[in-house]
Amino acid sequence: MLDQITGPLASFTGDGAYDQAGIYGAVAERYPDADVIVPPRSTAVLSEYGEATPTQRDRHLQSIAEHERMGWQKRSRYTRRALVEAAISWLNE
Repeated sequence: MLDQITGPLASFTGDGAYDQAGIYGAVAERYPDADVIVPPRSTAVLSEYGEATPTQRDRHLQSIAEHERMGWQKRSRYTRRALVEAAISWLNE
């Protein structure tokens, strides 16, 4: 999927199915400055060095712990995903 993008990428947003190390790694490899906005699984834990040098995913987990999942969704702008999906659905009708 990332191979189809020809220009810069500011962020990658996906549902919980994309909560995989490979996704974060692939985005970081091609677009080091891009934000990965994927909700961590409910069973997710911080990485080994999450406290000292948190990854993007670790920061998401810390935000969820501090502001709960709905707060994280608003702060990370994850809620925009639903708006985009609704717009695409409307256009396809």
